[in-house]
Parts: sequence; C-alpha cells; structure tokens
Amino acid sequence: MTDVALRPVEDTDLDALFEQMRDPESVRMAAFTAKDPGDRAAFDAHMARIRSTPGVTQRAVTAGGRLVGSIASFVIEGDTEVTYWIDRSWWGRGIAGRALALLLDEVTVRPIFARVASDNAASLRVLQRAGFVVAGTGTGFANGRGAEIEETILRLPR
Repeated sequence: MTDVALRPVEDTDLDALFEQMRDPESVRMAAFTAKDPGDRAAFDAHMARIRSTPGVTQRAVTAGGRLVGSIASFVIEGDTEVTYWIDRSWWGRGIAGRALALLLDEVTVRPIFARVASDNAASLRVLQRAGFVVAGTGTGFANGRGAEIEETILRLPR
C-alpha cells in the first residue's frame, strides 16, 4: 500500500495540478468543474485566490512522495465543505479515502459537507466510508457535462 500524505500546495505543483484538472474523463466524472478546464489563466487566478483566502485549507496529495492530486476545505454560505481531485492514473487505489481521512484530522469543524455528482459512485463511496451521510440532493449546471445534473449533498455530523 502506497503511503499517502498531505502538504501545502507549492508553486511547483501548479503545472501538474492544471494537467490533472483538465483530463477529459476526470472532468466528466467530477462534473462540477471550471467552465473551461483548459484555460490556464483562469486556473492560475483561481489557485491564487484560494491559496490566499483565509479559512481555506488546501493541500497537495502525495502517494509515495509523488504528487497525485489535491484536497481542500472551504466555507461557503456558512458551511464548511470538502473537495478533492485525484489524478486519474491513481484512481482505485484508496488514495482519495486516505487523503480525506488526513484532511478530516486537520480540519476538525463539524458538521462538514461534500457535494458530488449523483452518478459518481466512486466518490460517493469514498465519502460514505469516511462517515458522510446523504443529506439531500439538488440540481445544478455541471460544466464538465454541459448540462444540468443531480448532485448529492453529504454531511459528516461528528
């Protein structure tokens, strides 16, 4: 099993994170993505904004010392939410679950929420294994699908 760790996002991570977040299959799976995942200027502006926003905890996810994704918590409309992105070549190895457990150890506010495309079974499993429970559903425009889709809202109560 590969060692998974979190560390602060560094400037040298940005090229790899940009490439990960514009992979077409990953974008489709995540669904709720940037309007244009190939727009590097928009990506850089977004990363600069979140890296400098108080209350945002953003971490690089490493596996065996290699950058394999990112994970973050942020506050929106008074609720703390989590989000993560793992490079598709690393899917299916339990990395998202281990990274989420590490972030939840660091970010102790509860409740904490997550949102996921309702048909993203893998991400739903990661969240539910971490103790998140379904709190409801909603619909929203998913840039990664170019359509309105259902999303599942999950809550970690403890």
